[in-house]
Amino acid sequence: MKFPVGKYRFDGPISSPDQMEDKPGLFVVYCLKHRGYYIIDVDESDKVKSSAQNHERLECWKENSKEGIITFAVYYTPNLDKEGRKKMEEEIRDGDVFVPCGPK
Repeated sequence: MKFPVGKYRFDGPISSPDQMEDKPGLFVVYCLKHRGYYIIDVDESDKVKSSAQNHERLECWKENSKEGIITFAVYYTPNLDKEGRKKMEEEIRDGDVFVPCGPK
């Protein structure tokens, strides 16, 4: 299934980072509630699975989930370097969606 984030279409929902692959890309953390979802965080990594499993903003994710279910979506970018992934991340953060965790 595809999950729209800005102009990109991420793969999701994914219930656990264990279901991701350790490939370069971006992942979105969002809260799934009975009336829909909202994005909590977006990040890029050379290894999205490992990054999401051991992320330094995990406490922020929990605080902002407001008792909803923390869920993930992933966008693999095998042909982009870190700079290209950072540009995508910034584009998402600068878009119309408020992302409470991470860089402002």
